[in-house]
Amino acid sequence: MGLKPVVTLTYELVFQIVNTIILFWVLKKILFKPVLNIIDSRENAIKEDIATGEKAKNEGLALKSEYEKKLSVAKSEGQEIIKQATIRAEQKSEEIISTAKEEAISLKDRANKDIVQEREKVMNELKNDISSIAILAASKVIEEDIDQAKHEEMINKFIEEVGEAK
Repeated sequence: MGLKPVVTLTYELVFQIVNTIILFWVLKKILFKPVLNIIDSRENAIKEDIATGEKAKNEGLALKSEYEKKLSVAKSEGQEIIKQATIRAEQKSEEIISTAKEEAISLKDRANKDIVQEREKVMNELKNDISSIAILAASKVIEEDIDQAKHEEMINKFIEEVGEAK
């Protein structure tokens, strides 16, 4: 038995090969180039989108860091404002306390002066009353009218001597 060739070269086979080559060439011109162009343009658009995304990401990160800096500055300013307000409040408190102390001292001094004046007034009234009683008693004892001015002078001298002795 002899071997038969698997493929024989016939005009149909040549026609099929020529048709396949023509079909391939037509598909290449009509279909492959536009599809490749679409694929290339899509690839370029994706690359541009990725680049735009990276740019937006970088801008976002920059804005985030700027925001964080501004936030930290605002926090520190807020803390400084609170610190200044606390200092002013403490100063005002000290001022109010010192004013109150000064007023208390002033009131105490005024009260002491009033007490001294009242004591002097009472002592003077007491001297006058004692001298009047002494004159009245002496005039009753002697039954004569004594010169009141001279007698008051003697009584005042006596009261001053007794006051100095205390």
